Amino acid sequence: MSRYLRALALLVFLGSCGGSGNFSAPRNLDDACSIARERPHYFRAFQAAERKYGVPVPTMMAMVYQESKFIGDIRPPHTYALGVIPIGRQSSALGYSQALDGTWREYQRDGGGSRARRDDIRDATDFMGWYMTKTVEQTGVPIYDTRNQYLAYHDGRQGYLRGTWRSKGWLIRIASEVDSRAVMYDAQLRGCRRR
Repeated sequence: MSRYLRALALLVFLGSCGGSGNFSAPRNLDDACSIARERPHYFRAFQAAERKYGVPVPTMMAMVYQESKFIGDIRPPHTYALGVIPIGRQSSALGYSQALDGTWREYQRDGGGSRARRDDIRDATDFMGWYMTKTVEQTGVPIYDTRNQYLAYHDGRQGYLRGTWRSKGWLIRIASEVDSRAVMYDAQLRGCRRR
């Protein structure tokens, strides 16, 4: 086999190994222990962010569930003119944390690094810890207040302070669901850690 063909075969093989990653959701999103067993690297990423920022693992897990259902490459749907002509996406959100372009760039400049990627669970959880810590500093919302942390995450810290969320009954309901899921995940994780 010629040197050229061997090099080409090696490149094809290496390219297939790297891939874009497994961005599918874990099988049972209602069981934190199952998520931790199926995707131990997810759980290690949550724990690393908890150690670094003090953000509870169940809170971050519940927020990732709400934002992306644990799908790493998810984006908002396209919007359409006249119902058929695609005119772009609803926002620039991407990845596990659904971070917007501008907020992600701010995170990268503030310590996340230029190589941080929104479709990497470790970077996404680090981003969430960073963002929630900034929320504590700028709004006074405690790190353990999942409901209000989520409201500030969704509407932005300035939107939260202005109270933009108050007129969004659907968002208030979702923030309560995120809080309930964090409580559920916490109870599950306490149980499975004893196994």
